[in-house]
Amino acid sequence: MIKVQTGQIVEFYSNSCSVVSEGEEFKCKIRGRINLVVGDMVEIEKISNNDSLAGLVTKRLDRVTALFKSKEKVKKPIAANITHIGILVTQSPKTNLEFIDKWITISINASIEPFIIFNKIDLLTNDEFKEIQKIYEDLGIKTFQISAKLRTNIDVLKEYLLKKTAIFVGNSGSGKSTLTSAITGKKILSKALSNNQGVHTTSLSTLYNINEMQIIDSPGVRDIDIDHLKLKEIILGFPEIMHHSLNCVFPNCSHQIDDGCAVKTALKNGDIKESRYNNFIFLSNQEKIR
Repeated sequence: MIKVQTGQIVEFYSNSCSVVSEGEEFKCKIRGRINLVVGDMVEIEKISNNDSLAGLVTKRLDRVTALFKSKEKVKKPIAANITHIGILVTQSPKTNLEFIDKWITISINASIEPFIIFNKIDLLTNDEFKEIQKIYEDLGIKTFQISAKLRTNIDVLKEYLLKKTAIFVGNSGSGKSTLTSAITGKKILSKALSNNQGVHTTSLSTLYNINEMQIIDSPGVRDIDIDHLKLKEIILGFPEIMHHSLNCVFPNCSHQIDDGCAVKTALKNGDIKESRYNNFIFLSNQEKIR
C-alpha cells in the first residue's frame, strides 16, 4: 500500500518541487496539472529511490492565503499560506509612497498583514523616515528601522517574525536579498535541479524554515499589478478613507468633488493624509480605465 504524506512545498521549479514532510525533504514530480506555488501544503506519495528521497505530489490542500500577480486581470498565484508581507522602504533608491500604499492594498485584500521595514538607516541622518513612519503607524501598521547590511535591529525584526510566514517586497536595490540572508543566515542564490531527462531548471522561489519562522524568497514579487482588484477592494487598503466615505451624501461618490463628500472634508481637516488620498485616487482611476 502506497503511503500518503502531508508536506509543504519549500522550493518550486518549472516542472517539479521540493517538499518537506515528516522532517525530510523530498524531490517531487507533480501528477497532472496541479497549480502549485511555494508555501502550498500538499499530499505526496513516496517513490522508491536509492539515491535520494523522492516523491509524487498528488493533491494540493486548501490555501489559507495566497498572493497573486495579475496581467490583463488574469490572476496567477506567487506564494501561498503567507501571514505577513514586509514592505521594504529606502531613501536610496527612493521608495515612493504609491508603492507602499499599493502593497498595503494587496496585503489587506489577500488577508495578509502588512508591515513596513525602513532599510539602510546607516545611510540616513536626522530621522529621514520619521514623517513617513508616523503616517503608517497612525494607521496601526507595524514599522521597523534596520540596516540589513550592518545587521542593525535584525534581532528585533526576527523576534517579530517568530511563528509567522513572511515574504519581503521591495524595489530593485532595496536590500531584499540582503535582508533575507541576514535573517536566514543563508546566501540567497539560484539553485538548480536535475530531472530524469538531464534538464536543469532554476528555482523560482524558496521557503526557508529558520528558528520557528518561515521566510519566502520569490523573485516574482518585486512589483506586481493590481488590475484584478475592483474599486470596492482598493478602498479596503485605505481604511481611513473608507471610514469617512460612509458619511458621503451620495452613495456613488467619486471622492473628487467637494459637495457632500465626507472624504474631501476629512482631507481638508487633516484627518486623511494628502499622500494617502492622492494614491487612493490614482489607484482608483487606474481601475476605471482598465
